Amino acid sequence: MANVVRAALVQATWTGDTESMLAKHEEHAREAARRGAKIIGFQEVFNSPYFCQVEDPEHYRWAEPVPDGPTVRRMQDLARETGMVIVAPVFEIEQPGFYYNTAAVIDADGSYLGKYRKHHIPQLEGFREKYYFRPGNLGWPVFDTAAGKVGVYICYDRHFPEGWRQLGLNGARLVYNPSATHRSLSAHLWKLEQPAAAVANGYYVAAINRVGQEEYGDNDFYGTSYFVDPRGQFVGDVAGDKEEELLVRDLDLDLVDEVRKTWAFYRDRRPDAYEGLVQP
Repeated sequence: MANVVRAALVQATWTGDTESMLAKHEEHAREAARRGAKIIGFQEVFNSPYFCQVEDPEHYRWAEPVPDGPTVRRMQDLARETGMVIVAPVFEIEQPGFYYNTAAVIDADGSYLGKYRKHHIPQLEGFREKYYFRPGNLGWPVFDTAAGKVGVYICYDRHFPEGWRQLGLNGARLVYNPSATHRSLSAHLWKLEQPAAAVANGYYVAAINRVGQEEYGDNDFYGTSYFVDPRGQFVGDVAGDKEEELLVRDLDLDLVDEVRKTWAFYRDRRPDAYEGLVQP
């Protein structure tokens, strides 16, 4: 019998406030659960706007502790209710002056498994993230969830192959990449990099992008979220570029083993020859 996990992701429009944003994602999660999903992931800083288009101290108000903040607690309740694993990206405050772009991973029974903090922090027009976030410092955790071994990489991280590989070395079979990216910069790369990462590392990738216009800045987030398999092929249709959408897809995790036997990239790696890659 195939080792199939039904997985979901949500690309959402900003509602204008956190409460309605959380409520909307809860309804999407309940619908995904009704359709049999065992894991769901949300977009980057899903409970807030993508405020990093501007530098303004007022936006520190979106930050909350992880796991002891209200959003993660609410997602734990939602996981218990739906029986799904939840990947919930939020703006984290650890202590005053210590802020991170973080994703909490919650198991299907509501237990908090841990968090990933975004490693690579951009600072360019429309993405003023260094103003808000410190670089991640928790390594490359892979979480042993009810839906299998799951890793997280966040948005700008996807441009750096090293983290993708480390997640694979740490055992990931599915990696969620919650993002906030707009048309003028990376739309061409969006459908290249993550399928390439899936092939190079022999696992599934769930690529999530925000969608629509938001109140801070003039960026137009283009959605087109998708699942991609270890062969680099889209699993079902890619989401549209203008509307909110819930994707639910069946992922055959046995394909991970099959692809890794065919393309023995992990066997044929040469870490003894890569010393120059880690020099500044």
